[in-house]
Amino acid sequence: MTLFPDLPGVEIWRGGVNTWDCDEMGHMNVRFYVVRAMEGLAGLAAEMGLPHAFVPHANATLVVREHHIRFLKEAHAGAPLHMLGGVIEIGETEAKLLQLLVHSATGELAATFQTTVAHVTPREGEAFPWPSIVRKRAKALAVEVPERARARSVDLSPAVSQASLARAEALGLTRISLGALSTGETDAFGRMRAEQFIGRVSDGIGAFIAPLRDIVAEAAEPAPGRVGGAVLEYRIVYLAWPRLGDRLEVRSGLVGADGRVLRCAHWLLDPATGAAWATSTVSAITFDLDARKAVGISTKAAERLAEEAVEGLGL
Repeated sequence: MTLFPDLPGVEIWRGGVNTWDCDEMGHMNVRFYVVRAMEGLAGLAAEMGLPHAFVPHANATLVVREHHIRFLKEAHAGAPLHMLGGVIEIGETEAKLLQLLVHSATGELAATFQTTVAHVTPREGEAFPWPSIVRKRAKALAVEVPERARARSVDLSPAVSQASLARAEALGLTRISLGALSTGETDAFGRMRAEQFIGRVSDGIGAFIAPLRDIVAEAAEPAPGRVGGAVLEYRIVYLAWPRLGDRLEVRSGLVGADGRVLRCAHWLLDPATGAAWATSTVSAITFDLDARKAVGISTKAAERLAEEAVEGLGL
């Protein structure tokens, strides 16, 4: 039975959750949500009149400038999913798109994406105006952002990034990932696949976040037996796109904590130049793995977490 039949948009992707998409928490890992979003973006581009936007011989493509993601309901191995998409707004060279990842069996939202894209030359990445067919189809694909897809715990207002390796050192941000972009991690034009940022954060987050979760769990009443974590909301701003062989470093810090939510920032940096590839702010919870629910942050835990927070940290 479909519980939510009135979600906006046209179908742009359909599939499901593989066992290897799931992590130690037992649900689909964040990187695979972005994998689905990027496949869905190809489908939405086709609906907008750009059916070859992501093939190697394309005359124009789309690059993602920003992702706003809300993770709403866990997706476990075997779960059927589909994605709906539409156009929120379109400008001269950029557009904001809506992508809704839906549990096909129930119609419940698994995740939502507000995806800001630019219409660019494939290899140089230089923005240029949308063709008339895209503008025409964008009107037919126009959608409003549903309440559950709107920003809740992250700020979407325009911001100038403060991220750099020098500033990360000055703030004492924790290195959680260090490596280089390898074969299979780039797209048809040699740029980093979008899921690599959130995926590398996910790979390295354990050592950084575990002590913070322990503070929450140890002060909870009653204390949970087994804890993990789950992300609620992400804002990712893509500033530049690494290419094959470029080195990548992720630095992370706690912004603050309140209610149930830990708010963090993650910066993807170039160790060679110190410049930022991408930056993000994140809202996450400590997750009771047995009860499958969030653990509240007590007053005592909030006081201890305040001591760990990095003053002035953001995008």
